[in-house]
Amino acid sequence: MAKKQNKPQPVEEVRIGSIKAAIWRNEGESGPRFNVTFQRLYRTEDGKWLSTNSFSRDDLLVLMKVADATHTRVMQLVGEIREQRQEHSAA
Repeated sequence: MAKKQNKPQPVEEVRIGSIKAAIWRNEGESGPRFNVTFQRLYRTEDGKWLSTNSFSRDDLLVLMKVADATHTRVMQLVGEIREQRQEHSAA
């Protein structure tokens, strides 16, 4: 039996319907940074779930809403990190 590789996992995911954003945390010299990837989930005729980074005209408004909600969550994560840094520097 093959060993499973430890694939990096997103910090969080934001999903509305079939549109999903994954928030990724990357450590840098100046601290953590966040990147986001977007996917559209769909089911094939045989019932298998797949994803694509291609969006149709009808997906765009939902993509915008997911992007807005994801931006809000990333800003919250950045704020939490700043608060933690301030607590550590005050201690």
